[in-house]
Amino acid sequence: MLSDEDFAALVEKARAGEQDAATEMVRLYEPEIRRAARLRLTDPEMRRVVDSIDIAQSVFGRFFRTAESVDVQRPEQLLALLTTMTRNRIIDEHRRQTAQKRGGDNGQSGIALADVGDDTPGPKTATIAKDLAQIARSRLSPDELNLADRRNAGESWDEIARQLNESPEALRKRLDRALARVRDEMDDDAAASKKNS
Repeated sequence: MLSDEDFAALVEKARAGEQDAATEMVRLYEPEIRRAARLRLTDPEMRRVVDSIDIAQSVFGRFFRTAESVDVQRPEQLLALLTTMTRNRIIDEHRRQTAQKRGGDNGQSGIALADVGDDTPGPKTATIAKDLAQIARSRLSPDELNLADRRNAGESWDEIARQLNESPEALRKRLDRALARVRDEMDDDAAASKKNS
């Protein structure tokens, strides 16, 4: 955890639109958000449609779009906020799936990985999130990008697996590893950039 002073500086940089600061915030908090999501994703049917990566991407996308209006002074406050957002996102997803089963979903299914790059007008940090999503996409192989895009389009792992004749778990792990690799590469780039500046 960062000291209160380092945390305040990081938040201010992220609000000012510095991509390295946003990347650092994701690096610091994503493991906790994914852990919180996994603890709450207890419904097997929902886990076939959405996983902790989807939830984390969505939560960070929403956070960066509203970061300028969020008042957090300490790292634990941000963690509490992101955890609450995670819980609420899972509740929203559960409601969406319930509505879909009843036929009232209007075609909205699954959590969009592209929530990070949502075009909704907002603060400068929305641009950071969009840039991060574009950088991540550029580092995925065509097969990995296909998986990410299909998940983004709302396809379940079972649907993708049937079409690709592979196991859902193997595909999910492949995308997990690809996204972890991209995050590591981006972390390395950010560290090199800081070192050179």
